[in-house]
Amino acid sequence: MKSIIKIIALVGLFGLFVWTLYFLYQKNQEEPIVYETEAPAYRTIIKKSVATGSVVPRNEIFIKPQISGIIQQIYVKPGDIVKNGDLIARVKVIPNMGALNNAENRVNRSKISLNNAQMDYDRNKTLVDQGVIAQAEFQQFEIARKQANEELNAAEDALAIVRDGVSNKVGNTSNTLIRSTVKGMVLDVPVEEGFNVIEANNFNDGTTIASIADMDNLIFQGRIDESEVEKLQLGMELIMNIGAIEQDEFTAILEYISPKGVTEEGAIKFEIEAAVEADTNYFIRAGYSANADVVLDRKDNVLSIDEALITFENDKTFVEVETAPQKFEKREISIGISDGIHIEVVSGISETDKIKKPVN
Repeated sequence: MKSIIKIIALVGLFGLFVWTLYFLYQKNQEEPIVYETEAPAYRTIIKKSVATGSVVPRNEIFIKPQISGIIQQIYVKPGDIVKNGDLIARVKVIPNMGALNNAENRVNRSKISLNNAQMDYDRNKTLVDQGVIAQAEFQQFEIARKQANEELNAAEDALAIVRDGVSNKVGNTSNTLIRSTVKGMVLDVPVEEGFNVIEANNFNDGTTIASIADMDNLIFQGRIDESEVEKLQLGMELIMNIGAIEQDEFTAILEYISPKGVTEEGAIKFEIEAAVEADTNYFIRAGYSANADVVLDRKDNVLSIDEALITFENDKTFVEVETAPQKFEKREISIGISDGIHIEVVSGISETDKIKKPVN
């Protein structure tokens, strides 16, 4: 009985040993790798560089007053379309007390002079009518009266300008009436009624009352890295993507490359400008952020493959072409332009070939 139990135990241990060996053998067996393939395809390949920036009006005009004072009334708001000469705002003048006092004194002196000239005129008019004095002698009193009257008018105009900011002679052409100097859209009105404004002169830029621009004439302003700037040429096409209008692309034509770089985030970049082609389907707002793909080269409908499929050896380019199921041969190819994802194949393979994909 003990012998039978011993035999059974030995057989069990042997079976366990055999199963363990089989398990380890099976575990060490690797499944054969099945390589995926990809066929070349005809694509449009665009070699490009990216510039970041924004869309702005080509000319944004800042309307400033020609006289200092307080905004009395504003006639426009952002988004309004105005023409050259349209009224923007009215400024109420706060007179300088010294200048006002001098102007009032001048008016008073002019009135005195006119009264005196008028008395001389009246007295001598009687004498000339009676034939006591000659007409030629009387003429000087007539001229003096006219001169005194002109001086009074000038003094009153000067007083009106100092006190009201408007001459009695000019009326609606007063510089207290701020008018648009261009045709376009009002982009901003940074002041409100009651604000103090300063006139524009040689020593001060003046207070901006409104900014106006032609929104049909926009440009892309951006910056591009120094490593790409020498590849640019005026007249190149830019494909522009606007962050706020994700569903479409816009075209712009490069028209300016800065001759001087600036440091931005530790890198040297150059400013570029490109004219944005109008698109009536969208209203592009001033200041939209945008990225512009600068088209360095472009080829339409060329045979291409994924750039990850190629390998480089000794300045030569190769791919592995399937000759039989899961059998591949290395084949040299000639390549053209690349967009960083796909690359043009000039020769070496055809669209019917299957290229081995690398194992991830």
